[in-house]
Amino acid sequence: MTERTLLVTGASRGIGAATAWLGAQQGHVIALNYARDAAAAETLAQRIRAAGGCALALQADVADEAQVSAMFARIDAEMPPLRGLVNNAGVVDLASRFDSMSLQRWQRMFAINVFGSMLCAREAVKRMSTRYGHAGGAIVNLSSAAARLGSPNIYVDYAASKAAIDTFTLGLAREVAAEGIRVNAVRPGIIDTEIHAASGMADRAREQQPQLPMQRAGTADEVAQAIVWLLSDAASYTTGALLDVAGGR
Repeated sequence: MTERTLLVTGASRGIGAATAWLGAQQGHVIALNYARDAAAAETLAQRIRAAGGCALALQADVADEAQVSAMFARIDAEMPPLRGLVNNAGVVDLASRFDSMSLQRWQRMFAINVFGSMLCAREAVKRMSTRYGHAGGAIVNLSSAAARLGSPNIYVDYAASKAAIDTFTLGLAREVAAEGIRVNAVRPGIIDTEIHAASGMADRAREQQPQLPMQRAGTADEVAQAIVWLLSDAASYTTGALLDVAGGR
């Protein structure tokens, strides 16, 4: 087991859980962040440990700066040096026209999807950058194909939050490129996960299949493969990239 810690936010289910599992198989010690579902997070941590890996479930709402700081303090105290961050934690909301949305909805969306990713990235940079005497690392942000499609009549606010992630990825990648840190983003398309239920469209992945170029939705495992590749040394000259995992959509 290589002594390097990978923090995956929102890792209790879906793409986050798939990434944590695959990252553990690739030799990372996993800091498995969750916001509310402690049982699911601990079940995954136990599964990783049973397979010979190392994992620690850490509760934190990524939109809360104090909780993020406390989470990173635990990683510092209890785990090997941080070498990777996957900013996966994110939310959608009920499908809606833009002119029916509330400011409260927008604030929640950006607090988690954008500011949460920025808070975690800030703390990761402090722990990975050669500027601070560390050995470098990699950050992968979860964007979405919605960032380039706009998601009209569904959630343009979510699409806007993911477009912000794209721009943040590009800027941060260039800022820390000479400090041993690579920063990239993955933009999933229609993926068969539980997130669709939060928008009131639990069957969206199945219903969209006939309209997709590959005639099927993607899986969390397929997205995880792209994320873990971007974290790996195989992607050592890749930074500032926005990688679509959207089946041609």
